[in-house]
Amino acid sequence: MAAVSLTDPLCKPSSYSPHFKVEVCVKKPLMPVHLSSEQVALEMLCLCSQLDLLIRAQVHQQFQEQLKQDTSPEESKCFQKQGAEIIYQMNQCLEHLNEPVLQLEEYLDVVGLSALFPRVEVYMIHGSPIDMLERPPSDAYFPHIGRLNQLLVLSQQLDEDVKHLGSHKYIAHQLSAIYQVLNSLKDILPLSIIRKDIEANFKQLKKSLTIEEGSKLDPQLPADRVSWVSELTQNVISTVLSLSEELTEDLNPVMEFVSNLS
Repeated sequence: MAAVSLTDPLCKPSSYSPHFKVEVCVKKPLMPVHLSSEQVALEMLCLCSQLDLLIRAQVHQQFQEQLKQDTSPEESKCFQKQGAEIIYQMNQCLEHLNEPVLQLEEYLDVVGLSALFPRVEVYMIHGSPIDMLERPPSDAYFPHIGRLNQLLVLSQQLDEDVKHLGSHKYIAHQLSAIYQVLNSLKDILPLSIIRKDIEANFKQLKKSLTIEEGSKLDPQLPADRVSWVSELTQNVISTVLSLSEELTEDLNPVMEFVSNLS
C-alpha cells in the first residue's frame, strides 16, 4: 500500500477549459431553422395534439385517483413539466412569424386551433387540465386513422400470406381480426359491404380448412377460397387507400385545417 501511495500517477487530468463546453440541444435543432407561416401552423397543430392528449391522460388519471381515494386530485409533476415544455415550444414557434407576433392564445384563435383543441385553450387560460362536456372535433382523428391503418396493414398481410404461405392454418384467424376492425367501422357503407361478405363466407372458409384427425398435412385452402380471400383483401386495400368521403368524415376537421394552409 505504501508503494502505491508514493507512486506518481501515470497522467494528470488537465484543468477544465470553458472553450470545450458542449451545448446539448435536446428540444431544438442544432442549426437555426426558419419556418414559414404554413410550417408554423402545422407544427402548432402537432403540438396542440400532443398537449391535448397529455391533458386527457391527466384528467383520466385524476378522475381515477378521485374515485379511489375520495380526495381532491392534484396534477402530477410530470404533467406540469411536459405541459410547460410544449407551451414553451409553441411560443418558440411563434417567433418564426413576421411582426407583429401574436400572443399564443390569440394565434390559436386566429388560425382555428382553439376550436379544434378546446382543452388546450382552457388549459392555457386556467392553467389546469379540464375535460370537455362535448367531444371536441379533433378527438376522432387519431382513433379513426389508426383503425384505417390497422385495416390496411392486416389486409396487406393476409393477401400476402394466402398467396405464398405453405400453410393456411391461421388464415381464418387473420380474417377474423380484419372483421373486428370492420365491425368498429360499420357505419361506413363501402366497408359494411365487405363485412357482410365475410359474414356470408366465413363458415365455409373455416370448413375448408378442416383436416382429418391425425393428419400431418398442413391445412390448405382450395383455389376458389384463395381467390376469394385475395379479392376481398384487395377490395379492402383499394377502399382504404381511396380515402373516399365516407372514410374521411371523422378526419375532416383536421384535414380542412391543413388544406386551408395552402
